[in-house]
Formats: sequence, structure tokens, C-alpha cells
Amino acid sequence: MADRRLQVFATVARLLSFTKAAEALHMTQPAVTFQIRQLEEHFNTRLFDRTHNKITLTETGDLVKTYADQIISKYNEMDNDVRTMTGDIQGPLMIGASTTIGEYFIPGILGTYQRQFPDVKIRLNVANTNGIIHMVENNEIDVGIVEGPVTNKNLVREVIWNDELLVVCPVDHMLAGQKKTNIKEVLEFPFISREEGSGTREVLENYMVKRKVDLDEFNIIMEFGSPESIKSAVTAGLGVSILSVATMEKELALKSLTAVPLSPPIKRTFSIVYPRQKFRLRAMEEFLDFARDHCAARDQNKPKK
Repeated sequence: MADRRLQVFATVARLLSFTKAAEALHMTQPAVTFQIRQLEEHFNTRLFDRTHNKITLTETGDLVKTYADQIISKYNEMDNDVRTMTGDIQGPLMIGASTTIGEYFIPGILGTYQRQFPDVKIRLNVANTNGIIHMVENNEIDVGIVEGPVTNKNLVREVIWNDELLVVCPVDHMLAGQKKTNIKEVLEFPFISREEGSGTREVLENYMVKRKVDLDEFNIIMEFGSPESIKSAVTAGLGVSILSVATMEKELALKSLTAVPLSPPIKRTFSIVYPRQKFRLRAMEEFLDFARDHCAARDQNKPKK
């Protein structure tokens, strides 16, 4: 970076938090404060108004942010174009993935990608779909891969995988022998659900609305933020759940759990999302290609239900 102080300033200005900026930049908070103080001394003016609970940009700070964003963007374009000419791909790449994708897709993609581009420094954030979309919107990450709908028109959404949600139950459960089931039958059993904000839960709720079924009709006994926790609870006989077929490969192969399709089925898509106007680095372009290819191959080898 041509001027580290501008990068630090732009991050603080975007997040309006020294603590969050320090986390995003992998710096200590005193180091962030020192960089901002140096920039303020350089311009001989305050760039932020500080109160006990929050900070805001001064009029001068707002002006500096406008130029800083332009300078950083142009620097990144220059750096990317030079590296494209020389065939050199390196630098940081901030990736976010929703929980299901982060646990079952991303490791395979990143392993292959990192072997080919060892100089790219990957940082991965895993959260539920709402959290990842929020990070993309705030430029905290370069690209997200999510399992839920994306409504922000300022984000590019590219479908990379077609998924199906299945009823998950113990192998000795009364639903286990059925070729198909319906949502009304599932209502009869204790249900283990994903947390609010989860893409899986949002898709399930939309499915139920279309079939005039209220989520309150479910006997939800537990909520978890991870498919692994849900599968453990189902294996223990605590209830049934509805999960992505992508999370079930190991259990279906070992026959430790049973997955029963719903009728009509619950279909959804996994999507790559990134800011529409943001300049894309070469490292990000290569990652997008890897993600597309990986999901296309995986789509052809989905586990049998």
C-alpha cells in the first residue's frame, strides 16, 4: 500500500470504530490509533469527532475519505494490472461463507486454490447468511458465498450450486422407511431447528408460508447454529430436522442417519455475492473461477438420498 495511514483511515471511516478496524486489519487498537493520529498531524486537523461511545467523521474527514477511497481503488487497479502482466498473483483475499457452505464447501475450494496461488493470503469468515451479506455490504470481505436469498441490488449474485433440503431422522425412526414425506408429517415430531438469520431456516420458512403452514406449528425443542450440532442431536434421538443434502454425505455413506425427501421438494441455490461497483482483484477472479468449477463438479456427484 502506497500509504498505510490511508488504508487504516479508510477502514476506520468505513466501520466508524477503532476496535472493528483493528480486527479487520489484524492490528492492535493502539496501532490503529497511532496511524490515525499521524494522519491528523500531517493535515494539522481532526478527521474524527470522538465521544465516549462512538466516532463520526468531521467535514475534513469526510473529504479525506472520498479521496482515500479513490486512491486505494486506483492503487489496487494498478497493482492488479501489473501482476496480470507479470503473471504474479498475491495479496490478501477476504472471503465469507455461510455456515453450511463454510463447513462443507469452502475447505475443498481453498485447499486447491492455495496450492496453486501460495502467495495469496486468505482470510475466511464463517457466519450465518445474514451476517455474511452484511460483511459484503460493508466491504469487510471481498466475496461471500451464501445459501439464502440476496435482495440488495448493489450486490452481484451468481448462482453456483443447486441444493435440496431433506428431512433428517435416526435410522430407526418411523419416517426412515418412507421414500417421501410431507411437511405436515414432520410437524408431528420434536423438531431441531437452525437459528434465526440462517439461510436454511429462511428457505424453510418461505416454503412453509407457501404451503400455509406456520412455523409455530413446529414443536421446536432446540435451535443450533451448526448442522453438525443438529446432526448430533438427531443421532441421539432428540428429534428430527431439515438440512441440506450437502451436509449429509458422511452420514448417508455410513448409514448413521436417514435423509427423506419432502414432497414437494425444498430446492434452493448457493450463490456467490460481491459488490457490484467494487474493483475485482486478480486473486478474487481466480477464486471465483475455482468456486464455479468446484461446485459444478460437486453438483455432478451429489450423494444419493
